[in-house]
Amino acid sequence: MVSLLARVPRRGRDLAALRRPVPLLGVAGVAALAVTLVGLAGLGLALVVVQTLDPAGGLTVADSVAVAGRLWLLAQGGELDVGSGPIVVAPLLLTLGIAWGLSQAGRGFVRLGDVGSWRQALQGGAVLVGVHVVIGVLLGVVVDSPSAQVGLLRTAAGAAVLGVVAVGWGVGRESGLLDDVLDELPGGVRPMLRGVLAGLLTALAACAVVVAIALASDASGYAALSRSLGGAAAGALGLLGLGVLLLPNAAAAVLGLAAGPGFFVGTGTLVSVHGVTLGAVPALPMLAALPDTQAVPLIAFVSQVIPGIAGLVAGATVGRHLGGRDGGSVVAGLVGLLSGVLLGLASGLVVWIAGGSLGDGNLSLVGAPVLATAGAVAAQSGITAAVAAAVARWRSQS
Repeated sequence: MVSLLARVPRRGRDLAALRRPVPLLGVAGVAALAVTLVGLAGLGLALVVVQTLDPAGGLTVADSVAVAGRLWLLAQGGELDVGSGPIVVAPLLLTLGIAWGLSQAGRGFVRLGDVGSWRQALQGGAVLVGVHVVIGVLLGVVVDSPSAQVGLLRTAAGAAVLGVVAVGWGVGRESGLLDDVLDELPGGVRPMLRGVLAGLLTALAACAVVVAIALASDASGYAALSRSLGGAAAGALGLLGLGVLLLPNAAAAVLGLAAGPGFFVGTGTLVSVHGVTLGAVPALPMLAALPDTQAVPLIAFVSQVIPGIAGLVAGATVGRHLGGRDGGSVVAGLVGLLSGVLLGLASGLVVWIAGGSLGDGNLSLVGAPVLATAGAVAAQSGITAAVAAAVARWRSQS
């Protein structure tokens, strides 16, 4: 009995010893692994279900999983060489999903690990990013084949950049590091950043509406192209899913159109408000939204108001969120002007991420021109943002 009582944990020191802290670096590694496993499982399952609808049998389960892995790598900025040239186009909807998962993993690491210092947060974030990059490279090795060669260097770089941005955002928000950094900046910085984000989301949402209108206006062309590719229900459903994943890419291309420079679908096809040049394009039903003739469609002219509207939203956001000590309408106008310029830079970044290539030769260029789009959006949205910020600030003080 005495020996039994001696083994019973005592209150105080013994109970404290039982409450061992959660291993922070282990939590970070498991979180990064979970993001990839859950994402690949969902994407692979979707492809397997689609292939079961193919009356001809479609891809095998192993091939479907391999396709899911390649899409996963492309979404992170990877590169595939399929013989006809490199494919470097990230399906941005999937990219956003991966970024959200990594961000949540970073926030979960901070909560579960009870992170108490910025050093611990940085160490855990580094482990999260490192494990994510290693998993991406290993996945690239597994899905690599003679018919679809994976560019491992670009895959590693893309996974690292996406990991740093997404994990850094999640860890910074949950640990309070991001707020601490922003608190050290001048008072107008937060309203300016909010304005840029609001304006960019407004512009992309409006561009997505333009894509939807263009597709609806040529629904028959979409259906005819989808039927011509075969595959019955499986082919139609698979192409629809691919189109959904590429919808943000299409919205980014329309942003180039709205700004003025237009966008390319290969070197032989240019769509802008100054003219339309049509050439051979990939057999993707979403491209039915392209003009059928060299006449500039009406929706292209209407879309030119998008940068101005985005600037108005950015400026109004700036004017409403400036603090009482941040100055009057003149200061608000200057901050709004800067938010419009930054909105142009952000638009150029989005256009650059959304573009790429679908092979060599005529398809080596896909998307809107980066510098021209950034400059045009900055010029148009900067003016309207300055006016909107000044008016919003004046109304808030009156």
